[in-house]
Amino acid sequence: MEKPKFKTVQEVVAAGEGLPERYLHAPTGDGEVQPLNAAVPEMDIPAIDLNLLLSSSEAGQQELSKLHSALSTWGVVQVMNHGITKAFLDKIYKLTKEFFALPTEEKQKCAREIDSIQGYGNDMILWDDQVLDWIDRLYITTYPEDQRQLNFWPEVPLGFRETLHEYTMKQRIVIEQFFKAMARSLELEENSFLDMYGESATLDTRFNMYPPCPSPDKVIGVKPHADGSAITLLLPDKDVGGLQFQKDGKWYKAPIVPDTILINVGDQMEIMSNGIYKSPVHRVVTNREKERISVATFCIPGADKEIQPVNELVSEARPRLYKTVKKYVELYFKYYQQGRRPIEAALI
Repeated sequence: MEKPKFKTVQEVVAAGEGLPERYLHAPTGDGEVQPLNAAVPEMDIPAIDLNLLLSSSEAGQQELSKLHSALSTWGVVQVMNHGITKAFLDKIYKLTKEFFALPTEEKQKCAREIDSIQGYGNDMILWDDQVLDWIDRLYITTYPEDQRQLNFWPEVPLGFRETLHEYTMKQRIVIEQFFKAMARSLELEENSFLDMYGESATLDTRFNMYPPCPSPDKVIGVKPHADGSAITLLLPDKDVGGLQFQKDGKWYKAPIVPDTILINVGDQMEIMSNGIYKSPVHRVVTNREKERISVATFCIPGADKEIQPVNELVSEARPRLYKTVKKYVELYFKYYQQGRRPIEAALI
């Protein structure tokens, strides 16, 4: 059951009453003395050419091999030549900034309801002592079209709804191509993952706003987590960093590569690939001077679909690692707020 809602971060900042304790992270006591905003090295991940991934040429094979290496090591890639123009991506960024710059009462027309994820505001508060993330967001189910709740789709700024619809349709093409490429990179029939992902798969898009934070050493934008999706498509801020991925217990910052889409593996893809492709733990750190925005789209298998390792990826040499799961995302949010990984519950 959700606790009463808290003010949005933008409202906290506007009130000028200092930093509420609800946002402060206490040291873990396990020797972690690094401030949250400590300098970290940059990830070494490739920019993958989506066009080439679909080619049967030698260059296409090399690109598939790069994809395999990145997803089995980091679980994340930058994707270029994805077919969405720079001008269109710029429009998404512009509308996102314009929405969060609206007066509070205008944004509240799309406010999230208690015990629901969709809408504008902050994430659910499930425990009295839950540490809050320094983020405001607008969370919308964009596909299938008959599941859209248009009362959460902003009418202002003008063109937001139409642009989001168009972006959703463009993303669907990228998603299908990427699923096929992942299958081919594992020498599977190209629809192996798509068939399990399902025709009734859901797309949820989350517009994120991280206002400047007075204590970036003690406050986090998004706490460490891995995604409950099959894959996630992200448009990170083009100017302000903050997204970090964990590998071998260390944090690395994601590079900013303009006009690429960052795609990371989610838990359900890790399960489908029998653990070959990794669902990476990631977080967002805050910035003292600058606001940051991003737009994430979570690709969630159909609720009727049973997600399990693809048969061809199970062998004596690589036994099956995961149980069959269904409606995985329902588990997900409770685990996230506890700082736990729901995929642990899926391990055999």
